[in-house]
Order: sequence, then C-alpha cells, then structure tokens
Amino acid sequence: MSKIKLADISTTAPKKLDKEKIKTLTDQIREELDELQNLLYAEHKHAILIILQGMDASGKDGAIRAVMSTMNPEGVDVKAFKAPIEQELDHDFLWRVHQHAPPKGMIMVFNRSHYEDVLVQRVHKWVDDKMIMKRMNAINDFERLLTVHGNTTILKFYLHVSPEEQANRLQERTTNPKKMWKYNKGDLIEAKFWKKYRKAYEDVFEHCDEVPWMIVPADDNWYKEYVVAKTLRDTLLSLKMKYPVLKG
Repeated sequence: MSKIKLADISTTAPKKLDKEKIKTLTDQIREELDELQNLLYAEHKHAILIILQGMDASGKDGAIRAVMSTMNPEGVDVKAFKAPIEQELDHDFLWRVHQHAPPKGMIMVFNRSHYEDVLVQRVHKWVDDKMIMKRMNAINDFERLLTVHGNTTILKFYLHVSPEEQANRLQERTTNPKKMWKYNKGDLIEAKFWKKYRKAYEDVFEHCDEVPWMIVPADDNWYKEYVVAKTLRDTLLSLKMKYPVLKG
C-alpha cells in the first residue's frame, strides 16, 4: 500500500456531517450489533479480533464502552496490554498475546496490542531497528495464522488524535473528578515523544498491512464511535451468518 502520512490525514470529523444524525445512526447500529453478536456466538464459526491503537488519550476506552455496551458480555471480551510482567518477558513477545486470541463465536478487543512491542520499545530504543523488523514479520505471520487457521477476522483501528486534543484531554484528567482516576504522569512524559511515535506508527502501517489499518479521526468522539461501530457492523453482516437449526 502507499505510505500513510498521518500529518496529511484530518483528526476531525468531515465538516459535512450532521453530529446529531450520526449519533442517532450510531444508536441504530448498536441495536444491530446486539443481534449480530448473538448470531456470531450462536453460529460458532467465526471469531472477531478488534485491535485499538492510538496515542495516550486517543479514546480507546471510550470507543470500547460506546460500541460494545449493548452486546451480551458472554460473547465479548477485552484485554488491555500494559507493560509486560516478568513471566511474560521470559517468553517471546507474542506469547502473552496469542493466549488471548478469540475462540470461535467471540469478539475480542485488544486495548493496545502486540504492536506496543514495535512502538514503545522502538521509540525508547530498548530494541534496535533490526529486531523491530523481525518483530513486524512475526506479527504478520501471527495475524496470518489467526486469519487462515483460526477463521478470525481482524479489524485494526488507529485512533488519530491531534496533539492539541491530546493535551486538552490529559489536562482534563487533572481537573475533572470523574476522570482523575485516569491520570498517569507517565502519559505527559510519553507525549514529548509525539513525533517519534508518529514515525513508528507510519512504519507499522507500511510493514504490517496484510490486514489493513483504518485510520479513524478521533478528536470528535461521536464520529470515532460511529466509524468503529459501522465497520464492525458491516464486517459481521459480510459473514452472512445463520442461526443453527435442529437436524433430523
């Protein structure tokens, strides 16, 4: 694919869209997702893996809450990948990820993912570029394995937030009592590496694109939620699933 330049892609919703109409449409899509997720669980032939990546405060938690809220908890799971613990560091970098791959009938959401190992570690130079390329190749093999042998459809979203909006959201975590629990002084440190993270992400989009990335403008939460919900809804519809029937 052609190289993606994040600086050339807007972080805001298209100006022609009506916010209230889109929010109403998103509500309708959520109702559809409730039925489609039940169908996925019942048919038990396919699995869905949703990968959410983005800068700190890009709205990953909000997207999960907004899109998955109508679904049966038995058929949806979320895994947040934080800094690896000692046991995980004793294995290859995909070991902790593979065990959370979704079984048939399930929707699994990765809030951050295996891509952290070619982003954070690269930005901070904990791993050299030669090893990063080897990891990217391993990621392609891993996603191919899930797709071909696990009957898993992978949806990869990059939530594209502007540095200005990120700064506003991080600041809000210091003043809004309902969001103070999210405050992490480390986020302010990581924000200083904005340009390096952007470059690292652009390399990921270029080299790990067998499963295509969707760049989602994320400054406007209502639009971000619509794009993620619609993409999931359309993907589930494309599977042409059917409820199992009694035999004999």
